[in-house]
Amino acid sequence: MAVARRRIDVQEGKAALKAWLEAARPASDAPLPRTVLATAVRYSLEELTARAPGNSVEVRVPPFGVTQCVEGPRHTRGTPPNVIECDAATWLGMVTGQLGWADAVGAGKVAASGLRADLSALLPL
Repeated sequence: MAVARRRIDVQEGKAALKAWLEAARPASDAPLPRTVLATAVRYSLEELTARAPGNSVEVRVPPFGVTQCVEGPRHTRGTPPNVIECDAATWLGMVTGQLGWADAVGAGKVAASGLRADLSALLPL
């Protein structure tokens, strides 16, 4: 299966994730620029797709990005049967290991619907 070409440079994406981690520290007062947050989210979505190619699960992190990943049945119309949605802070927390999948779902920070809507085996990246 072919993986979509990356749009975010790998080094730029890693730098954005590092900046998010720095800004997320309790002692940090520095606000993270929206462009850096967007880059971190988009890079991590691309990385997820690279590690778990497919079209059976749609991961949404509004307003920054969406990707399809995980092998399995492909949907062709309407809302996909397996959807995961969360905000950027929750997504990046799970991607970096600062927040566990089960904790995020249990706290209602992640909306996950469908039989394949479980990224616990893929996170953290």
